[in-house]
Amino acid sequence: MKVRPYKTWVEVSKSALLHNALVLKSAAGRKTLLMSVIKSNAYGHGISETVRALAKGPTDWFGVDSLREAELIREAGTHKPVLVLGYTPFSDALRAVRQGFSLTVYNRENVAEISEVATAKRPAKIHLKLETGTSRQGLLAKDLPSFLIFLKKHKNVILEGVSTHYANIEDTTDSAYALGQLERFLTMLSTVKRAGFNPSVVHTACSAATLLFPETHFSMVRAGIAQYGLWPSKETRVSAKQKGKTAALIPALSWKTVIAQVKSLPAGAHVSYGLTERLARESKVAVVPVGYWDGFDRKLSSVGHVLVRGKRAKVLGRVCMNMFVIDVTDIAGVRVEDEVVLIGTQGKDAISAEDLASAVGTINYEIVTRINPLIPRVLVP
Repeated sequence: MKVRPYKTWVEVSKSALLHNALVLKSAAGRKTLLMSVIKSNAYGHGISETVRALAKGPTDWFGVDSLREAELIREAGTHKPVLVLGYTPFSDALRAVRQGFSLTVYNRENVAEISEVATAKRPAKIHLKLETGTSRQGLLAKDLPSFLIFLKKHKNVILEGVSTHYANIEDTTDSAYALGQLERFLTMLSTVKRAGFNPSVVHTACSAATLLFPETHFSMVRAGIAQYGLWPSKETRVSAKQKGKTAALIPALSWKTVIAQVKSLPAGAHVSYGLTERLARESKVAVVPVGYWDGFDRKLSSVGHVLVRGKRAKVLGRVCMNMFVIDVTDIAGVRVEDEVVLIGTQGKDAISAEDLASAVGTINYEIVTRINPLIPRVLVP
């Protein structure tokens, strides 16, 4: 019997991450920079593991949500440029500027604060986020001219980049709204340039736009979910096929655990909290030491499946905080410490992040990013 090093762990394939980066770089074009977005613990894959895998690959920039994530990139040993895509509080401005990270900005207040801590020798590098129809982060078109006048007064702040984000480019096969956003962005970008600014990095494309719409690429693309081998949506995959664009993405993540106990229960026995499941036959059940604290969604109660010895085993009853029960009656030879696959391949079968997302009514993004960051990530070939 093989002894497992952890109760539960996530395996991250270096070769898959590099393969996906090459696919995205090819889609972007030779002259376009590739940003690998590794926010939210690298979409659940582990920031340090992902950075180590990609540092010598085609990735040109890394994108994160926060200063702490940016610092983790440096701790992983790479000096490739990093853009903080999320909000940088005033309290983080000094550390961010001193470490040379680029910051996403759309408020005068943040420009003023950043300018206070920047110097001629250590200027602040900002990327101006433009609001084109997502109604989230971003500067409105009507406010742009006066903002640019304000920005010119802050000599220690360099407008390195300009960006926007699409609201409906991956959840539909109709690109009209996204292309309308692109038109508004081009108009606002012209306003920026007429004001005397010449940003070196212009970027709008997420994973779906990178794969589908070359006109959105500009000087850099921002690859998030596709970097990890997951399609942004079914619609993106359909659109890619319709456009004759092939992208052989390979999922990089597998999530595994072990059997903690095996026992036989009589017909009629109730399983787990709330007595929501009652066995219709004499059954062999196994306890899996993972629960909703770990990121295995409670909505998988009585509907989810895992893989044991290459076969599917159904979740019985409610998923608990730290464990759940599966039916292994029809799987021969199940023993304590047998490997259990929650996401990934075992034998000839596989359970994908999309499978779990469909079962609980969400998206693959949420399934992988909600895997508890305290669970060990193991970089494998």
